Amino acid sequence: MRTLKNRILVPICLLIAISNYAKVIAFTDNYPKNPKIDAINYAFKIELSDKTDEIVCDLTIDVRFLGADVKNLRLDLANASKELDNKGMVVSHVSSNGEALSYSHENDVLNIRLPSPSSINQLSKFNIVYKGVPYSGLKIGKNKHGDRTFFSDNWPNKARNWLATIDHPYDKAMCEFIVTAPNHYQVVSNGLKIEETNLSNGKRLTHWKQSVPIASWLFVLGAADFAVQYVDTFDGKSIQTWVYRQDRDAGFYDFAEPTKKVLEFYSNYIGPFSYEKLANIQSNSVGGGMEAASAILYGDNSVTGDRSIRWRNVVIHEIAHQWFGNAVTEYDWDDVWLSEGFATYFTLLFIEHEYGRDAFLKGLKSSQEMVNSFHEKNPKYRIIHDNLKNMKNVTSLQTYQKGSWILHMLRGVVGTENFWKGIQIYYQKYKDSNATTNDFKRIMEEVSSQNLTAFFQQWLYKPGALELSGNWKYNHKEGEVLIFLTQEQGDDSLFEMPIEFGINFKGEKNQQIERVQLNEKSNVFKIKVKKEPENIILDPNSWVLMKTEFKENISSLP
Repeated sequence: MRTLKNRILVPICLLIAISNYAKVIAFTDNYPKNPKIDAINYAFKIELSDKTDEIVCDLTIDVRFLGADVKNLRLDLANASKELDNKGMVVSHVSSNGEALSYSHENDVLNIRLPSPSSINQLSKFNIVYKGVPYSGLKIGKNKHGDRTFFSDNWPNKARNWLATIDHPYDKAMCEFIVTAPNHYQVVSNGLKIEETNLSNGKRLTHWKQSVPIASWLFVLGAADFAVQYVDTFDGKSIQTWVYRQDRDAGFYDFAEPTKKVLEFYSNYIGPFSYEKLANIQSNSVGGGMEAASAILYGDNSVTGDRSIRWRNVVIHEIAHQWFGNAVTEYDWDDVWLSEGFATYFTLLFIEHEYGRDAFLKGLKSSQEMVNSFHEKNPKYRIIHDNLKNMKNVTSLQTYQKGSWILHMLRGVVGTENFWKGIQIYYQKYKDSNATTNDFKRIMEEVSSQNLTAFFQQWLYKPGALELSGNWKYNHKEGEVLIFLTQEQGDDSLFEMPIEFGINFKGEKNQQIERVQLNEKSNVFKIKVKKEPENIILDPNSWVLMKTEFKENISSLP
């Protein structure tokens, strides 16, 4: 699992996590996209062995050419090389319609020469045969019980180490895994199992088919000595648990909750679950959780037998990804917060729904502490990357925690009703497809009738957060309070944000809530009150990510 996903275990436990605008998003991508090529389906026939770590793959790929005059099909596939300890893939044959095709395979790119230039909407089928020992992407080795296992680890662009694909989130395709392995293994993958046959040579063939298009990093394969439970169904779709046979009882107990409740919540509030099943799978290829579509991987130690809050919240987070990251996928890695920030915030929203407001606020506070700590060490870090060059930097704590806070603040700006309306429209429009931050922004502007350019600009395209100092006075003569707020960010940046005050009166339980707009470095607000306040609380409902020093009542005016 991704490095940060390994680190996200504790944060998720605690979570319970303009004129220049067009210029800002007009980045280019280091990955050479080809908008004229659309992969439709990958069918991987893979042989696994106990005698060697070498895999043998016979791939059939269906492609639609969206434009004319395409002469080459470019796929990502890692070469065998000395730099990879002589690991990697070696291609032995490429053909289409029985005709052998010329190709080159270098610098981790398989470039196939088409028999003739493409025509618009041409459908073609290609066959590629290769083998090798994966350097990464597929972990072959012993699990915590000492048993040999095979588990994928494709995040973010490691699928190319064992699967010939367009290994980038912008291109989504269906997939099939037809796996031949020794018959003491059970095999799990995306989608539905459509065949399982014991062969005569002590091997078993297992065929899984995913009929919903997904990004390549979400392709999954697991082969182990599993205990399998068909826990329940949701909307007619199977909920499954796959754990090591030694962890059967504890694993069946742990994963029985809260999967169905989470599926129900997100389906009701966001939109329909996109996939054919939901399997929770114990594995040794990740440390925390990996949100592979319909088949989620969790670490070796995810099974505790006590339904720990720590792992419960990882389950919630990874199921949230089935909606955001999986069904709605960022078009480019620069927008990865559309996966991680969303999954982190929607984890909190389920926690509030199921476990209460206090747990939700505890998660927000924990996230805020991590955001502040990260910013102190990385003061120039911004959420949206500017043409990300090193995939090791694709995510950070800010992508998760600050991304989550940005969604929460957006909800505060547009209102809860508009927020959910926008989320539902966004999901419906981009489900099983790709989206950008600007797509999301546009929908939220439409449902709220607000210009959100300043909001998105300051929180996503610039570093830092709001820092405020202030105090207040009561003016007896005018029957009003004067509130003084100063923005203290040291980089001369200014935030435009609505801010709430909770005004408390002695002997009364209910607060007077007032909302003002913060625009300047130094701000003065006059608010009418019925009598002298006992105290005033800045941001009483925790809508704004900020550091504050707001003093209690100082000398009041006569």
